[in-house]
Parts: sequence; structure tokens; C-alpha cells
Amino acid sequence: MQQLTGFRRPNGQIGIRNHVLILAIDECAEGIAQAIRQQVPECIVVTNHYTCMYGGNEELVNTMIGSALNPNVFGALVLNMGCGSIDPQIVTEPIAKQDKPVKSLSIIKAKGTRQTIKEGIQLAQELVAMAKQVKPSPLSLSDLVVGVKCGGSDTSSGIASNPAVGRAADQLVKMGATCVAGELIELIGCEAILKARAVSKPVAQKIERLIHEEERRWHIDGADVETMSIGNSVGGLTTLEEKAIGALHKTGTQPIVDVLTINKNGIERPAAPGMYLSETTHLCGGAGMHFAALGAQVILWTTGGAGFNNPIVPVIRISGNQALITDDIDVDVSGIMSATQSVNQAADKILTCLDLVVRGEKTAIEEVGFAFCSLYQKDQRLEKLICQQPV
Repeated sequence: MQQLTGFRRPNGQIGIRNHVLILAIDECAEGIAQAIRQQVPECIVVTNHYTCMYGGNEELVNTMIGSALNPNVFGALVLNMGCGSIDPQIVTEPIAKQDKPVKSLSIIKAKGTRQTIKEGIQLAQELVAMAKQVKPSPLSLSDLVVGVKCGGSDTSSGIASNPAVGRAADQLVKMGATCVAGELIELIGCEAILKARAVSKPVAQKIERLIHEEERRWHIDGADVETMSIGNSVGGLTTLEEKAIGALHKTGTQPIVDVLTINKNGIERPAAPGMYLSETTHLCGGAGMHFAALGAQVILWTTGGAGFNNPIVPVIRISGNQALITDDIDVDVSGIMSATQSVNQAADKILTCLDLVVRGEKTAIEEVGFAFCSLYQKDQRLEKLICQQPV
């Protein structure tokens, strides 16, 4: 990668996109947020659909704040109905402390829906105009945070796309960038391999503890919960162990600096370049928002052939399944499956695509087919019951 540019924020972070976010902090503001966006299409809408009364919603609020603080976001317009339990200041103050432009509207105080839409359009247009004044600044690889995620996994994932992304992640880390892999649920059984890569004993212990906590959330005796989807099985995956070893490949081989937590106490972000694991959920829509909150500017997403997308963080889709590759896929690594392409060659293709996306080139379906910006929330009552136990 040669000289890159991005959009520098007042806190020193650099984004590769320059979005304006409309953040509806309770579900009652969703319609107003969408009405504003219809008139100001440059904006992105994120809505809290858990309702403002969801108990123990600190993790949810942290994710909303984190999405606004993503370096790809210039500024935010925060909306609320005005009768709920989430005070908009809880959201706006951390954003303002980072010197990001943030404006707020309370629908009741603004005297209703139509008036709020009218004022919201004006405020959103002001933010968009301000965003357009930001000039590109030099971006180094040490500024780059790359999310790593799989979804719609099949036989080709563990053989082709995941190893190719893992090799690309290794190269990025060696060049001074940061990579963050998520979905700890997919790594059950891989603890010993991951712990051996930890930079310290505390990090190794953290890896084991957090993987076991995620296992407790999803595998409860007597509850018929399946973490391998029908699509995984149809795609040729036979066991959770096979799926886990395939998912492990996308984390590469570099030392693991830390496991970034996402919980009611806050969201950890990378403190220095390197390879990280994280509590980013395996649920795709929620994972996109977790990566946004962690500060990732771009996501490498491996798949059998699905087209997941996120409006805040561009998603580069990589697939090794020739039968399912469509114009949704950014990087075709099916040559690994046919033995006409090496893993190193596939990794080079991924890095070339990443270079173009960082420079501003749109991904295959950027601005076309967005997944819903799901705000994933662990239930704090269950956390107390099943997770706060010794490993």
C-alpha cells in the first residue's frame, strides 16, 4: 500500500468515509429519522429498537455512542421522543467531548413530528455541509483498523476465504495496521491454540474466560439453541468443530495483543497496532455495529456467497464458492478450491481490494444493499446468572 489519505477528526483519528449519522436513541424516533434521511440522503440512520425502557441498557448506549465516534463518521444528529429513560445528554456528551459535531432534537420539546422533521432536515443539511469542508489528510497504516468477520460460512470458507483473509491480516499487522476479529462463539475448542498466541498470561486467561462466557450464553442445558445455521449445514459444514477450525484461520498467526470487551462498562478499542480478538457478536447486523463502535474503518467479511453490508463501515466480501459468487462479492478466491491460486496470491488480491476501498473506491454493493444496523444487547439478568462465574 502506498500513500493513503482519509478524513482526520479532531481527536486525531482518521476515517476512510465522511458520513453524517442520524441516531434515534429510542424506537419512537425511527420514523422521524427516516423522514429526515429521505430529504438528506447523505445521512445514515441508526435506531435503538430495544425501546428506551430496556433494563440494563448501558451496553446498548455504549454501542450507539461508539458508532457516532467511529472515524468514518463526521458528526451526528441525535433524536429522541422526550418521554423515555435514555437522556440524550448521555449520548451527546461523550461525542462532544471528542470534539465531534453533534446536534440534538427532542420531539416533544420540538412540538411534534412535523416540526421535528423540519428542524431535523435543517440540522442534517448543516452537518452535511460541514462534512464536505473536511479536506483529505495523510493516513498511515498505523491509523487503519480492519474488522475480520465470517458469515454464511460453508466448506469453501475454512479452505479458501478464511485462510486468505488470515494471511492478509498477518501482512497488515506486519505492516503496522490493526486487525480485530470477532465472534468468540465460533472459536469454542480453539482456546489452546489462541492462548499460545497471546502476548501475556493475562491475555491468555482473558481469551479463555471470554470464550467460555460466550459459550454459556448460547449453550444452556435444556434450551434448544443451535449456533450452526441451516445455511452452514447446506453449505457442507458438518460439525461445530469443523466450523470453529475454519473460523480460526481468519485470525491469522500473529500474536494476540488483547481481547476487546463490549459490555455495560464500556467498549475497549485497540490501544496500539496489532492483532486483536473481540466480543463482536457472530450475528451479522450486530457485528457490523460492534466493529463500528470498536473504531474499525473497514471490514473483511468471508462468506460462501452472501452479501452482508453495513452503511457506516465498508464491507469487503470475500468468497471461495464459485457456484455462489455474484456481483455482491468483492474478491473471488475460488482459485484456492480449484488449485489454480495459492493462499498468498488470494491474500494479495484482498490487500489490493482493501487498498482501493481505503482510497475511496466503493465496494461492490456499498450504498446499495444494507443490512439493518442491529444494536446487539446482552441481557444483564442472564449475564449475572450464567456468566459471572469462575472458569
